[in-house]
Amino acid sequence: MLKYIGKRLLQLIPILIGITFLSFAMMRVAGSDAITELYGDKGAVSQEIIDEKRAELGLDKPFLTQYLAWVGGMMTGDMGTSYISGKEVFQTFVSKLPATLLLTLLSILLTIAISIPLGVLAAVRHDRFTDYFLRFFSFVGNSLPNFFVALLLMQALAIHWKLLPVISDGTTFKSALMPMLTLAIAMSAKYMRQVRATVLEELNKDYVTGAKARGVRSRVILWKSVLRSSMLTIITLLALSIGSLLGGTAIIESIFMWDGVGKLAVDAITMRDYPLIQAYVVWMAIIYMLVNLITDLLYHALDPRIRLGVSEE
Repeated sequence: MLKYIGKRLLQLIPILIGITFLSFAMMRVAGSDAITELYGDKGAVSQEIIDEKRAELGLDKPFLTQYLAWVGGMMTGDMGTSYISGKEVFQTFVSKLPATLLLTLLSILLTIAISIPLGVLAAVRHDRFTDYFLRFFSFVGNSLPNFFVALLLMQALAIHWKLLPVISDGTTFKSALMPMLTLAIAMSAKYMRQVRATVLEELNKDYVTGAKARGVRSRVILWKSVLRSSMLTIITLLALSIGSLLGGTAIIESIFMWDGVGKLAVDAITMRDYPLIQAYVVWMAIIYMLVNLITDLLYHALDPRIRLGVSEE
């Protein structure tokens, strides 16, 4: 087990190198930088000042020189300084994490609370009114874009009923309600259909028929056998959502002005703030690698037949 975990963590190194190199290159291909965004359209700033500022930040150096300098700083724990704010990138990034973690936790919990019970209910009531009713609303919820759901919630909860603030007024539970609902509606609609399909497949298997023939109650079969077998699919879906949510949902955070890493990344990309962009890229790579690792370990715990590596065969 430990050898497998160590091997997976070592695999993160070439992945980080490849992803950061590509993101570094793509931002340069865009043909702009932070100094151009700040001063390029201001006629009052002379070209000499622009060149001096670019040289101060090292933006006049060749691409590989800049990239290797950034890698060297990362190796020593220095993620650099923001070109725009002048603050340390690590401290700036860490300050945005609590908001993203809170929104991720609330969204996942609400999604689980909605999608799993309703998905199981739809499977149990297969081809009945309840099933058709839930499938219809899951189809509608899955079809609506997040930004449209966000606008609908703003109109209803903030403008019409005045229950919640239109935009975030800090990292508080009240401010998190609308972005949380927006994310949970889309995820619940998608996951409810997946849970329904998985549970329905399990209910049609021979072991369920055998258990019923032995007199085992349907409720016991459902909660102790069917759901346990369905957890692999459910965990896969949740793992993908957790990875994307921890990376920050840029559109939702920008709409509600939720001060998380997603909004930070959008602002950094807009202003060509390379150190912040690279920090975000590293964060995303680490998050997805760790989420996939944890998912593999959970697979093995739920079904020991699943091997984690060649050494366990």
